[in-house]
Amino acid sequence: MTDVNTDPYADIRPYHDDEVQAAISRLIADQEFIDAILHYRFPHLAGKFGWLLSAGVKFFLKRKWSKLRTVNQVQLQVATFMEQMIAKSTVQVSCSGIEQLDPSKPYLFISNHRDIAMDPALVNWSLHQQGLDTLRIAIGDNLLRKACATELMKLNKSFIVKRGAKGPREMLKNLSQLSGYIKHSLDEGQSIWIAQKEGRAKDGNDETDPAILKMFYMEGKKRGERFSEYLSGLNIVPVCLSYEFDPCDKDKVNELWQKQQHGHYQKGELEDIDTIIKGIVGFKGRVHVAFGKPLNAIPDDADALAALIDQQIWQQYRLFPINYLAAGVGTQVVDETHRQVWHDKLSSLPEDARPLLVNMYAAPVEKQAKIA
Repeated sequence: MTDVNTDPYADIRPYHDDEVQAAISRLIADQEFIDAILHYRFPHLAGKFGWLLSAGVKFFLKRKWSKLRTVNQVQLQVATFMEQMIAKSTVQVSCSGIEQLDPSKPYLFISNHRDIAMDPALVNWSLHQQGLDTLRIAIGDNLLRKACATELMKLNKSFIVKRGAKGPREMLKNLSQLSGYIKHSLDEGQSIWIAQKEGRAKDGNDETDPAILKMFYMEGKKRGERFSEYLSGLNIVPVCLSYEFDPCDKDKVNELWQKQQHGHYQKGELEDIDTIIKGIVGFKGRVHVAFGKPLNAIPDDADALAALIDQQIWQQYRLFPINYLAAGVGTQVVDETHRQVWHDKLSSLPEDARPLLVNMYAAPVEKQAKIA
């Protein structure tokens, strides 16, 4: 195991090959992890027969994962799972723009953020399908409250974004470490996925936070490079993910509505985990992953760069009938089946919460119109 004193990124980086087996052993020994599998896989049997099922799950995992020795082998297991998940929860996953990427180069992929787990997973899947290497994934530590979640994410090439700083000095230290790690990964030839802003766009408003770009530059500033010069070397590629249906749309609306009605929203203890699972297994219809053009001409200003990234993301939206219905345009080409789906979604919500769902699905149409 690498020591934090010799590796400045040991506490945030994904696991290396020589750490894989120990991490898997810790996972299988973690009763919370086993209980979570039982809860979601056998909800009606977990209580009465929990002790028996628990032993069975541990035995199954030991056999299934005993030969995993490297990060790449773990990735191939994830790819098998992704194939099964895509077959069950989507009608089609399509991809565009990947021919603009040079397979010999690492890239910093900055994408819109609609789903906690599926956004980076689908970008990874698209790269894997074209024979390109999978990427390292930025994930907030707010999703890693359980030890087993940390193990799973670090096995899956995820690195940790620390969000719980207690003061400005600690925050600066954390951001500096993150900036350094992103540059370090790219220098190692490893591509990176990171969301364009903290948290999912629950209202459908995909806009890049300039603070993310300023964080990238912290390492460049240490080196005495100009903003435009340093960020040009990061090989930034905007990515747009378009889901026909968002499995978590009602949950997002409920959160926004509760904040609107009461001024706050209190998450349940396991809500993030439930959201991740719902996003993975829930029906998504058609999904499109669009890779933009690598950004070569970088402006010397974070706000201007954010606007360039947004423009590429908005241009790449794949619009579906539900988007047109929500926006109230182009509906003459929408069939009755889609109209019924949209009607059912709206009808399932309180009347004064419905505009929030409308805004969520209409946003891509409105953003495209803005740059047309």
